[in-house]
Amino acid sequence: MEPAPRWVLHVDLDQFIAAVEVLRRPELRGRPVVVGGDGDPGKRGVVSTASYEARAFGVHSGMPLRTAARKCPDAVFLPVDREVYEAASTTVMDTLRTFDAVVEVLGWDEAFLGVRTDDPEALAREVQRRVREATGLDCSVGIGQNLLQAKLATGFGKPAGVFRITHDSWFGLLGDRPTDVLWGIGAKTAKRLSGLGITTVRELAETDPEALAAQVGPKTGPWLVNLGRGLSRARVTGTPWVARSRSREVTFQVNVADWAEVQAEVARVARQVAQDVAAEQRPVDRVTVKVRYAPFTTHTHGHPLPGPTLDATVIEDGAAAALAMFAEHRPVRLVGVRAEFAGA
Repeated sequence: MEPAPRWVLHVDLDQFIAAVEVLRRPELRGRPVVVGGDGDPGKRGVVSTASYEARAFGVHSGMPLRTAARKCPDAVFLPVDREVYEAASTTVMDTLRTFDAVVEVLGWDEAFLGVRTDDPEALAREVQRRVREATGLDCSVGIGQNLLQAKLATGFGKPAGVFRITHDSWFGLLGDRPTDVLWGIGAKTAKRLSGLGITTVRELAETDPEALAAQVGPKTGPWLVNLGRGLSRARVTGTPWVARSRSREVTFQVNVADWAEVQAEVARVARQVAQDVAAEQRPVDRVTVKVRYAPFTTHTHGHPLPGPTLDATVIEDGAAAALAMFAEHRPVRLVGVRAEFAGA
């Protein structure tokens, strides 16, 4: 008897953070909810997540809270409560591990399941049932023959639905869509492809890999063409997810024009990051500094460290060196520091 076919399921919790908040405050169900910063839209900060009701007004993740308040003045604004979200996420992932499946966690609110089954839709609905029973949260489940297909299928199933994409249905569903619909292709890459005359998924799939490699790199070119063809890793790995870096940032409530003050704040944040790194005892070998100029333009510069280290002074010096690479000393609204783990 032949084994059941192998499938990949992508489980994505719908409006996760907002949904957790609504579970805590049932009276908010059906109302526009925005979570971000300390919950005060009069202060600077960005949206972490927005409920579907808020999204209908154009509110989305990464948007300044003040902009969100203008777009949806009747929204309920709530502060970020990381510990509560982590606890809910842990319960969800533990629930997924009750299945006869390999589970690959992507973050708080999504994971891949590698399964063998003759009826992946039935299994997906059982996943939804168990997650809802354990947490009260809804999830969408994408089904595919590889991770890429499953990931994109989830978008077709939202909210709280199930959808399948296969090699046979790939071009019918995605062929005429822009390349940035593909998981792994962002706005910059899509713009570069457009400059080469490649604007759709089908056009990308039909591109000669070697010709594209000559334009974007020997590894990147063939990889992009494979994305266009719906090809990616087919096996889910159960290797525990491990963070590749640790970072912190601070948003100034008033723009900082004095660069000496910016330098002092970067040094302070770098020391906080060094404490986080020391707590994990995982050496870092590169530091990246993010600066968001007023009104909302963000730039980053990275600096390699002399070698893998846990030394706070070395990390702080690396952040200072990265900050020195910023030529423009315009008013700043946010600074951040990221330390990248060696070998990550």
